[in-house]
Amino acid sequence: MRILLVEDDTMFGGALQQTLRLDGFTVDWSQNAEDAELALTTNEYAVMLLDLGLPAKSGLQLIQELRANNNSLPIIVITARDGRNDRVNGLDSGADDYQVKPFDPDELSARIRAVSRRRIGRLSSVIVHGLITLSPATHEVFYDGEPVSLTAKEFAVLAALLEQPGAILSRATLEDRLYGWGDEVDSNAVEVHIHNLRRKLSKEAILTVRGVGYRIGEKE
Repeated sequence: MRILLVEDDTMFGGALQQTLRLDGFTVDWSQNAEDAELALTTNEYAVMLLDLGLPAKSGLQLIQELRANNNSLPIIVITARDGRNDRVNGLDSGADDYQVKPFDPDELSARIRAVSRRRIGRLSSVIVHGLITLSPATHEVFYDGEPVSLTAKEFAVLAALLEQPGAILSRATLEDRLYGWGDEVDSNAVEVHIHNLRRKLSKEAILTVRGVGYRIGEKE
């Protein structure tokens, strides 16, 4: 899952980016609202983590402008402002959740997964598709009841396909979800991940739609 972190505190932002990456997220980091707006025009994100106390344009202004332009990207406010009015204004302006610093990183990860589920209309935290069971919270995958060991990128590819079981995802779309700014991406990286997933699950687990992309196989 690719998320956008908007935070001007370099020490806090760097630590949070690293923590979230260790939890399996792809994290791009902007330090002001203007850079965040540019990132949103060039990349697709599942969730935005947004500090309110940004230089020049505040996080609250950014939320209001995005919602005025009908941008429905889930937004979780992360801020030291813990007053009742601050929380009310943030949520009423269009934020989906509000986390006061300092917060528990595991709880933040759970909230990221929760708002992402709501966006795609999925209620359960566990995804079951035929013989495949995937848990985003624990990063566990089972095939026909047996545990399957996947790398972080293999897990991310499988999760992306399972979240949209009827959709065909292009290689470019999968690369966009898997890799953030500055990541080196081999030209055949997605194909390698797909090959490994078929080897570990089954050849029919992921189907190739020639010239278009990939989709999850039919329920077995």
